Amino acid sequence: MTKPRSRRGGGRPTIADVARKAGVGAITVSRALREPGRVSEDLRRQIQAAVDELGYLPDPNARALASARAEVFGVLVPSLTNSVFAEVLRGIYDSLSVSSYRIQFGNTHYSGLEEERLLQVFGPQRPAALIVAGIDQTPISRRLLETAGCPVVQVMETGPDPVDMMVGFSHFDGGRAATEHMIEMGYRRIGFIGARMDPRSQRRLAGYRAAMEAAGLFDARLVTTTPVPSSVTLGRELFRDALAKVPTLDGVFCNNDDIALGALFECHRASIAVPKTIGITGFNDLDMMEVAFPSVTSVRTPRYEIGRLSVAMALAAIAGKRPQDPVVDLGFELKRRESTAR
Repeated sequence: MTKPRSRRGGGRPTIADVARKAGVGAITVSRALREPGRVSEDLRRQIQAAVDELGYLPDPNARALASARAEVFGVLVPSLTNSVFAEVLRGIYDSLSVSSYRIQFGNTHYSGLEEERLLQVFGPQRPAALIVAGIDQTPISRRLLETAGCPVVQVMETGPDPVDMMVGFSHFDGGRAATEHMIEMGYRRIGFIGARMDPRSQRRLAGYRAAMEAAGLFDARLVTTTPVPSSVTLGRELFRDALAKVPTLDGVFCNNDDIALGALFECHRASIAVPKTIGITGFNDLDMMEVAFPSVTSVRTPRYEIGRLSVAMALAAIAGKRPQDPVVDLGFELKRRESTAR
C-alpha cells in the first residue's frame, strides 16, 4: 500500500512547502504557477515535480486575497446545451484561451432564483469580471451585480438601464423585422408560435404583434405559445395546434429555429406546400436553416461576436479603459430564404 503523502505539521501542503521541496523561493513558485512563461523550462519542471510529489493545490481564495481579485471570469447563461448560448460561450472561451484568466460557468436554467444563488456563490470569490445573459435580473440579482466590485457585462440583449455594460441586440426589433418581411411577401394570416417564452421570446412576440397591428392584421387567435422547453418535436405539435385554431393560417413566425423546423417537418408530413401555402420564419439562424429543404428564413443573431466583445469590454474595464458607450448594439440580419419566397 502506498504511504499517504504528509508534511511537517500535517494538513494541506502550502506554497512554502513546494518552495522548500524545489529548493527555490516561494515567490518563484508563485510566478511559475501563475505566469509559467516568466521562468525557465528546467525550473518549471523542477517546481512541477515538487507540486506533484506534495499534491499541492493552489488556494484560489488566498490568491484572491493577495490580489483583491481572482483571475476568474464568472459566466452565467440559462443553458449550457442550447446551441445559441454554446456559441456565446465559444466566443468567450476563445477570447480568454490565451490569457491567464480562467472561466467559471454557471447554468441558471432560466430561473431567476437560481441566478441569485449562483451570484451569491460567485460574489465572495471576487471574480475579475462577470458576464451574465439577459437584462431581466431580479432585484436581488441586480443588487448583487451592482455591488460585485468588478466589471459586469450583460449579454444577448440591449436595454436602457445596464448594470454596468451591455452587448447584444433588440429582440423586439428582430421579431418585428421578421414579421414585416412576411407581410411584404404577401402573407396575411401569420401566426406566432413560441416555446418556453422567456423574456427574450416575449420581446420577439411583442415585435411580431407591433408589426401585425401596424398592418391591421393582428388576431389573438394567431398566437400559440407554451412554457414548455423548445424542441423540434414540440414545434410540430404547436404548428398543428395553430392550424387547428386558424385553418386559414398562411404563415408562421417561430420564436426559434427548433420550432420553425418542427413546423416545416409537419408541413412535409401533411403535404402542405412551403412557401406557396404557408411561409415559415425562424429566429437565431442556426446552421440547419440554410440546408433544410426548402431553406428556412431566419433572423441571424451575432452570438459568437457577442461572446468575444463581452470579454473585450470586460478586459478593457479591468485595465481602466472603460468604453464611452456602455451599451453596444450589434444588431441582427434577416436571412431571406426559400421558406418565405412566395
